[in-house]
Amino acid sequence: MRIALFPGSFDPFTNGHLDVVRRGTTLFDEVIIAIGNNSSKQRYLPVEQMISLIEEIFREEPRVSVRAYKGLTADFAREVGARFLLRGLRNTTDFEYENTIAQANRHVNPALETVFLITSPTLAAISSTIIREIHRFGGNVDDFVPFHLPPVAG
Repeated sequence: MRIALFPGSFDPFTNGHLDVVRRGTTLFDEVIIAIGNNSSKQRYLPVEQMISLIEEIFREEPRVSVRAYKGLTADFAREVGARFLLRGLRNTTDFEYENTIAQANRHVNPALETVFLITSPTLAAISSTIIREIHRFGGNVDDFVPFHLPPVAG
């Protein structure tokens, strides 16, 4: 089986992420959305909430699952039997960053191949960072995420 791991913080999971997963299911037998713990970031939305929201999106797609993990992505890929990392690229800045990570992952796990998908043009401007800022200040982000985020309390 061709298992791909789609790692990220997904804070929140965006329509751009959704697009990459859907396209990934045409290339791979299984796609595991892997929510990592980035020690340099404090989460905006709890991991458990994000897992629940993403699982609901893919409830009719048995080849897509969602898991949280800690530690190195390359090690987690080995643990779940994934030989591929699936990544989306919005621009050249993403490429430079992702290329460096892909090289490091390949060093840790030589059997791991990173597959890049170019983001669909209509979704290229979307980033979790921008969505968090809009949401934090009371803006409507429904056009950017595949679920409804409740207003920020307070």
